Amino acid sequence: MLPSSNQRLALSATLLTLVAALAPATAAQAAPAVSPEVARAGLATPDLKALEQALLNTTAAGAPGAMARFSGPDGVVTKAVGVRDTGAGAAMDPKARFRIGSVSKTFSSVVLLQLVAEKKISLDASVNSYLPGLLPDDRITVRHLMTHRSGLADYTNAMFAQTVPGFEAVRNKVFGYQDLVKLSLAEPRTTEPGVAYKYSNTNFVVVGMLIEKATGNKVAKEYDRRIFKPLKLKNTSYVHPATAVKGLHARGYLHPDEAGAPLVDSTEQTVSWAQSAGAVISSPADLNTFTSALLRGKLLSPEMLDAMTTVTPTDTTNTRFYGLGLRRYDLSCGTSVYGHTGTVQGYYTYAFSTRDGRQSLAAMANTSNRGQANTALGGTLEAAFCGTKAAKAMKSPARGASVAPAEVDLPERHAR
Repeated sequence: MLPSSNQRLALSATLLTLVAALAPATAAQAAPAVSPEVARAGLATPDLKALEQALLNTTAAGAPGAMARFSGPDGVVTKAVGVRDTGAGAAMDPKARFRIGSVSKTFSSVVLLQLVAEKKISLDASVNSYLPGLLPDDRITVRHLMTHRSGLADYTNAMFAQTVPGFEAVRNKVFGYQDLVKLSLAEPRTTEPGVAYKYSNTNFVVVGMLIEKATGNKVAKEYDRRIFKPLKLKNTSYVHPATAVKGLHARGYLHPDEAGAPLVDSTEQTVSWAQSAGAVISSPADLNTFTSALLRGKLLSPEMLDAMTTVTPTDTTNTRFYGLGLRRYDLSCGTSVYGHTGTVQGYYTYAFSTRDGRQSLAAMANTSNRGQANTALGGTLEAAFCGTKAAKAMKSPARGASVAPAEVDLPERHAR
């Protein structure tokens, strides 16, 4: 009797684990020697065992596959576990493209801050001065949008109140920016402008509208000419409203709310519900290049980069902060990293760099609506940027270990 598809998948995963355990260390797998440059700079050497363990914890928590790419002065390290396609049983590939969700917000922020530097937009001007009558409160400024302090409700809370039915209702739908803003304005505002941080995708939908109003071009063109082409990001694209992820890619799998229900392949979708808040596609190498270039000052003037990295707390832990479309995480070893997390149906992403841009990590798991997998994936930050100091934290999720903080950009309702 031929094995079932589930049996073939389990066998494939087992063989992958055995091969990884028995294969001799390659240059990418072996722990790199610490160069004098790294030692002088006080940079940590990534703990590759801890990095791999974080990925294994992620698949143990329900992701079909996970991968990470770390770049620094001593070179590049990649790790991958599990599968990128459950149907074909294809192994996860660190070169694969995927949907990066709200990491897109940092791309949008770079474009907008370039426009600020060009005197086409002012951070402290009312949004309504550029988009008359759009918002019900003239006090809401551009800065409020970029710091999630506008008080505009996140329309995705209602849109995805039921995870899979909500997704299927919008999978192939094409929205206009105005449509999404109207959905937000139908909900009560969450806070007065500037008073408190409250994450909302609506903010960056309006950022997209500001970009298009100031330039006369679609967001896709501004991404391309201001970021993709200058940095030679050949595997990064904004294809809204096309649904396919072209070339080598990881398929995304959405966990239903119901315990034990089968995963839903969510790879093909318009992501029109997010647009400038979350519709970019990229790869680990391109994300390393992007976050490193950003923090090195290759995309923004010193003044704009300082503004972007000026952060305020997002909760009471004093480890999570938000600037202008940019997160800061303070890790257990005292290192601070800047970047963004991403959640879109079927994918979790972390893309972060040190403040000097010399070390960068991009990590992805091809699942969502599975908070424990997202938290486990966050452990790659500690392993990469804290090195051997993180090893003790990389325990099996079954033993109750808690690693780097997880934040999600969409409502999550996990089966219990």
